[in-house]
Amino acid sequence: MPKTIGLVIPVYNEAGVVEQFHAQLRQVIDALPHEFCIVYVNDGSADETSQDLARIAAADPRVTVLELSRNFGHQAALSAGLARAGGDVVVSLDGDGQHPPALIPEMLRLVEQGYDIVQTQRLDDAQGASFKNITSRGFYWLINRMSGTPVQPGAADFRAMSRRAVDALVSMPEYHRFLRGMVSWIGFPTVILPYQPPERLGGSSKYSLKKMLRLAGDAVFSFSLMPLYLGISLGGLFLLLAVLEVIYVLSFWVTGRQSTLEPGWSSLMFVLLIVGGVIMILLGFIGMYIGYIFQEVKRRPVFIVRREVRGGEAGKQPSDRNPHQDRGGQP
Repeated sequence: MPKTIGLVIPVYNEAGVVEQFHAQLRQVIDALPHEFCIVYVNDGSADETSQDLARIAAADPRVTVLELSRNFGHQAALSAGLARAGGDVVVSLDGDGQHPPALIPEMLRLVEQGYDIVQTQRLDDAQGASFKNITSRGFYWLINRMSGTPVQPGAADFRAMSRRAVDALVSMPEYHRFLRGMVSWIGFPTVILPYQPPERLGGSSKYSLKKMLRLAGDAVFSFSLMPLYLGISLGGLFLLLAVLEVIYVLSFWVTGRQSTLEPGWSSLMFVLLIVGGVIMILLGFIGMYIGYIFQEVKRRPVFIVRREVRGGEAGKQPSDRNPHQDRGGQP
């Protein structure tokens, strides 16, 4: 049975919400026979979230708050928390209430049965065919056909992991991080736990269309070479069409019908535009991969911790030391 449980909770602009969430969390974990250490990661919030977290930490000695120097994004904030969290088991969940803390006892029970990863799966059927749900299904359909690493449709960053699974995940140094794919890639025994997401406690989703597209790009270009294969395949197709065109034209010369050939300016321009478009798309794919390589070789940190506030340190100057500034979040 795990003795110490780590909880990792990234938050961004959740003023007035995170304290409600912590109250819900305490109702669950206070009834469990485990020791808990709770890591909140403030991902550069621009509202009063920092003050709310300071009050939570002052009232609950189990809480540690990591203040990142700016908004690095959800995946980076989650990586920061995983690097800092202790415990035999680590549970990651969002602080907006849509990852219900009431599932934690069931997640721990499944870990005790021998699973290294308990991956939750959102059941969005009741929410209708919204734009976000449709695009989410399309994304998972695409990534599972393009990548050799299967990702469960509806998978959330709400999961429990054994210590060895967390250590394996933290050791991965990618700058562009798609944790759902990385967790699947490490290959430890996994069980799926479906859940119905409740309504947010307040505020609105921080995943804008731009951020969702960026996450999708990280997933595709980090876990698949399919865009390059697609470009090569299209190039081969047009090469085949060019060979057929040559055979077709030569047939007129062989049969003595060359005088019947019509000037093909329009068709030539059509082919040139298509071929040019394919070349530009392929160059774009190559450019994306080169850009990712460029950002990797610079070896900049995935996140930077500006300060750390430990539970029970009310009135004390928060620590400015930064032991977690590195690429993969390893101390």
